[in-house]
Amino acid sequence: MDEILTYAQAEPTGAVAYAPAGGLLSSVWLLVAIPLVSAAILLLLGRRADRWGHWLGVAAIGAAFVLGLSYFFQLRGLDNKSVELSLWDFITVGNLKVDFGLLFDPLAAVFVLLITGVGFLIHLYAVEYMAHDEGRRRFFGYFNLFVAAMLLLVLGNNYVMLYFGWEGVGLASYLLISFWYGRPSAATAGKKAFLMNRVGDAGLAIGIFIMFATLGTTQYDEVFNGVGALASGTVLALGLLLLLGAAGKSGQFPLQAWLPDAMEGPTPVSALIHAATMVTAGVYLIARSNPIFTANTTLQLVVVSVGALTLLMGCVIGAAKDDIKRVLAWSTVSQIGYMFLGVGLGGGAYALAIIHLLAHGFFKANMFLGAGSVMHGMNDQVDIRRFGGLSKHMKITWITFAMGWLAIIGIPPLSGYFSKEPIIAAAFEREGWTAWLFGGAALLGAGLTAFYMTRLFVLTFHGPKRWTEDIEHPHESPKLMTIPLILLAIGSVLAGGLMAWNDGVASWLTPVLGEEAGGEAHGVLSHTVITILSILVTVLGAGLAWMLFRNGTATAPQPAGVLVTAARRNLYTDAFNEAVFEKPGIFLTRALVFLDNRGVDGLVNGLAAAVGGGSGRLRRLQTGFVRSYATSILTGALLVVAAFLAVQAGWLA
Repeated sequence: MDEILTYAQAEPTGAVAYAPAGGLLSSVWLLVAIPLVSAAILLLLGRRADRWGHWLGVAAIGAAFVLGLSYFFQLRGLDNKSVELSLWDFITVGNLKVDFGLLFDPLAAVFVLLITGVGFLIHLYAVEYMAHDEGRRRFFGYFNLFVAAMLLLVLGNNYVMLYFGWEGVGLASYLLISFWYGRPSAATAGKKAFLMNRVGDAGLAIGIFIMFATLGTTQYDEVFNGVGALASGTVLALGLLLLLGAAGKSGQFPLQAWLPDAMEGPTPVSALIHAATMVTAGVYLIARSNPIFTANTTLQLVVVSVGALTLLMGCVIGAAKDDIKRVLAWSTVSQIGYMFLGVGLGGGAYALAIIHLLAHGFFKANMFLGAGSVMHGMNDQVDIRRFGGLSKHMKITWITFAMGWLAIIGIPPLSGYFSKEPIIAAAFEREGWTAWLFGGAALLGAGLTAFYMTRLFVLTFHGPKRWTEDIEHPHESPKLMTIPLILLAIGSVLAGGLMAWNDGVASWLTPVLGEEAGGEAHGVLSHTVITILSILVTVLGAGLAWMLFRNGTATAPQPAGVLVTAARRNLYTDAFNEAVFEKPGIFLTRALVFLDNRGVDGLVNGLAAAVGGGSGRLRRLQTGFVRSYATSILTGALLVVAAFLAVQAGWLA
């Protein structure tokens, strides 16, 4: 270990002050090492680890969570709340020098606690959920690899380390989404996620190249100190490339299509991806890069626009889905849109987005695991039109899911109210007409969220039973599944209020994100009016859904209007991707294959055939008989003599 350093927030001059640090924080690297070593053991030992491998996977994440808590409290005691560890030289080529280093600061700390804390509960749940799967040990190996990659992503002290973890998360997500690779739908979903993320990853990689080309470094502090010297166009291009990477990982427009299909993996995978790891990576990237995005107002407007558009798209599509996990998936797309809206607004809204991210981690993990509990008791049924009346048979799942439902729609005093309502208020603080546009979009999203989430809750747990014939007695899940549900439900109720109390999280994040959030809004509407409107549209959306679906719904698709039909088809975004990207790509591939087969290979094969055919014919002259060769010599001699005579006679003059 070469050096262990702490640094203070950069001064206006761009200087960064370093001071030595030690103690417990010198072992921050264990956060990545423990789950990574566990994953290696589980994947390399093979079937020899089948009996105990799942418990090793759970213990590794539990140990990382305990260490994360210890590091968090250690960090709180430091005056300069940032610790950087340079472990070794990772790349040294010419002027390019990249450390394999870690950065533990307030932003990294909250992500570490989310990833390991919620991740531990999901791992514990998965022990029972995957109990009858022959690949459980392999599953936990991939699970640990996923967590290790995400921890490296948020702990890296430069963009290359972030990219290293970024790609590790992409690999692990592919392995987990397509875990049941025998199912064509799972294999296809895994490839779709992998390929669509490559588009975003290419943007992030090019952005890192631009950093080095213009600033000569990829270290966070050096990049942020040098942003002010860059041309406005360069900052805009750099930010847009980072945004493309963030949109890919977080399932935001125009790269959102892979996220709902990720439901083909086991339910704990969905919970881990949507609540604690992969989809939060894009929000982390923009929050970490806040000096770049704050330096260009056009860039901030693009981020806000992406967030607002995506949150409304997710709401509209989610209202038309009947698969319990896909409704929750589109809900994630929408809620991440709120977070993008927050980080795009800048200033104190950066912290608001992180608070919503943390609260979302609790209630979304709660509901995804609740969906898995419903599926467990309903013979893996996923169609909410075939549920109903489950509140009487699965009381723990019903109550815990209800806490997540009330939290996500923003009913006070649950966590969603304290995390989402301030983002709506911040959107109304923008200047001019954009305040009404983005504030109105956020407010409309709150009403739509209440509608489709209430539809999901009512059709699943209330109304008459609409079960299929193979289901006789739905049952509650085992304790290893319900205990994580209870703990996550408690977090769904309390997390938002605790984080908002006395601006605790906002103050904690100030050294990284800048000015604190909080206080009275001074936009086109007062904070009080926004609060009343937010609660009103939420109650109206939830009440309308309750009235429409309290008695159940048809168990077969019904004729629908233009909007509902479009929503069922994902607003034709998949059709657009197929028409604009997939089909032209297939046509180009087939054309190149034809050119290769008939052109390049045809020329080579034709030349070979000509040589081979000519050789075959000439070979017939080689008979091996002396009389044949004598006859050939005599014939040749006669032809030569005849030619000479013809010349002398003037016949060939």
